[in-house]
Amino acid sequence: MNIIQFEHTQDQRAVGVVEHNVVKRVNAVTTVRDLALLAIENKNSLEQQIEALGFSDDQYNYQDLLENLKVLAPLDHPDTAHCFVSGTGLTHLGSASARDKMHQQNLNDEASVTDTMRMFQWGIEQGKPAEGLVGAQPEWFYKGDGSIVVRPGTDLPLPPFAEDGGEEPEIAGLYVIGPDCKPYRIGFALGNEYSDHIMERRNYLYLAHSKLRFCSYGPELRTGELPKHLVGTSRLRRGGEVIWEKEFLSGEDNMCHSLSNLEYHHFKYQQFLKPGDVHIHYFGTATLSFADGMQAQVGDEFEIEMKEFGRPLKNKLGLTQPELPIGSVITL
Repeated sequence: MNIIQFEHTQDQRAVGVVEHNVVKRVNAVTTVRDLALLAIENKNSLEQQIEALGFSDDQYNYQDLLENLKVLAPLDHPDTAHCFVSGTGLTHLGSASARDKMHQQNLNDEASVTDTMRMFQWGIEQGKPAEGLVGAQPEWFYKGDGSIVVRPGTDLPLPPFAEDGGEEPEIAGLYVIGPDCKPYRIGFALGNEYSDHIMERRNYLYLAHSKLRFCSYGPELRTGELPKHLVGTSRLRRGGEVIWEKEFLSGEDNMCHSLSNLEYHHFKYQQFLKPGDVHIHYFGTATLSFADGMQAQVGDEFEIEMKEFGRPLKNKLGLTQPELPIGSVITL
């Protein structure tokens, strides 16, 4: 089942189920978070809870909602400070190659092997432990809170201090923390993790800085388990023309870590288990236009597509944000 959050004609929020180009509005709830908390309370899956609530008589044209920018990110929190956006890197089997193109490492020279490559190798060796065992820790990063999330179709702002604004086509896990302080995965969504690759290339210790950017995910939340093998397409458009396009792979068959291992190493931290909080966790990628020598410009459009997730995720690289002047910190 593919689910969206959207604003309908009265600019009020709603939850809908997508069936081809028709969106059926779910009764009694206006947010996916509320739907998830209701499902947790009733010990239902998300799909079972939707079936129990039923649908209103209202139906909407999905394409119209997308074109009018009425589709929201498929999971959020009314207080953006309680939505945590994070991710893991070096999780996919081709990710070392993409990172190599960025950092120009010589993988055949043992003396030149970096911490990045060592961490990737740990994932290969210990990233998929047997059930009940703990595997290798992945690379982990924090992107921000819910205020950095832009809805599908809208711009990803380029900060004035940024050296690059490049796409990262990924799958994100979407979670709600239940009243029992346990994480509940409610589904998956396509994501554009969007980072500053030039900054990261300067020194891998700048990775944390390079990730503090806006992001987008959706438009649809896919319920259930993630297929083991997934094939998508990432595109970069300039002036309406595709200037770069490449296939990307995901799913556990194409990863050196299991999803359960990645989830364990995120939610083992008690500060991430506050009831009612929302988590968006990006699972990584092996495909970047930047690794192929591309650099996006303001006005370029990113498109990330995978048939299992319905409509593609599209966002343009937007104008810069206002810059905080040096010396703006005020002493009290």
